[in-house]
Amino acid sequence: QNSSEMPETITSRDAARFPIVASCTLLGLYLFFKIFSQEYINLLLSMYFFVLGILALSHTISPMMNIFFPANFPNKQYQLLFTQGSGESKEEIVNYEFDTKDLVCLALSSVVGVWYLLRKHWIANNLFGLAFSLNGVELLHLNNVSTGCILLGGLFIYDVFWVFGTNVMVTVAKSFEAPIKLVFPQDLLEKGLEADNFAMLGLGDIVIPGIFIALLLRFDVSLKKNTRTYFYTSFVAYILGLGLTIFIMHIFKHAQPALLYLVPACIGFPLLVALAKGEVTEMFSYESSAEILPHTPRLTHFPTVSGSPASLADSMQQKLSCPRRRRQQSPSAM
Repeated sequence: QNSSEMPETITSRDAARFPIVASCTLLGLYLFFKIFSQEYINLLLSMYFFVLGILALSHTISPMMNIFFPANFPNKQYQLLFTQGSGESKEEIVNYEFDTKDLVCLALSSVVGVWYLLRKHWIANNLFGLAFSLNGVELLHLNNVSTGCILLGGLFIYDVFWVFGTNVMVTVAKSFEAPIKLVFPQDLLEKGLEADNFAMLGLGDIVIPGIFIALLLRFDVSLKKNTRTYFYTSFVAYILGLGLTIFIMHIFKHAQPALLYLVPACIGFPLLVALAKGEVTEMFSYESSAEILPHTPRLTHFPTVSGSPASLADSMQQKLSCPRRRRQQSPSAM
């Protein structure tokens, strides 16, 4: 995704429909696994998530990789442009800009992708799963706390029903050989990296609370108090809720719907803080549709620069020496 693209905003209507759409998708996958051969379905899904995983992981590690490149690294710019039609009716289908550093990140991510495709190793699975989660939190955007409560509340019921009411959720999670979940080896000390007995955490249990916690971080910024009270409260609440999920799972030896514990924690703790600080009204009236966190500049366009360095320098010198001419430009030229 280009940095000029804003996140996809989830409205209250989207939040209300989300559990229904998710239920239909889950039931469809369950029937699909029951009717068709699991081997061929997973082969198709593996190839699909192989491509998506490489792109997601490359996008995730790109900012971190900058510290490993020397200052004199020859970082060339590239553009992949694919259009349809000609003349005035020409339409851009793909317009992707990247540089040499992005290619290095893509190559490293491809190594992880081949490792996952050949071995289905849990470390490669988790690397892709974390990349999907981070990209999901980055690209999905709640516009207010009420929408977040509707979304989390609906998925709370969805998760409880499909885990406790039926065996659909557990069956799909165990049959689906794709990085849509994080796996944690329970026999790591015994078998090391070759562990094969796993506990699972669906990516939805990370992304859905994650976008709500991100909303509270933006609310913290909007208060302009140089504190991150609601963010840290919800973040700690998420950790406590996840810990409680693991504890209950080991006590009862049964799969647990993580949102059963995460939703009350992520909503309840910040709400208690807002009640204590008298900021409940501010929290629920806050709209973050146009809010951007500091230190995350976004480009609105990619300028086109052509010509030799000497000609560009001459052009800049002429503009600086003729300020009156710049002011006389028409609005259409601007």
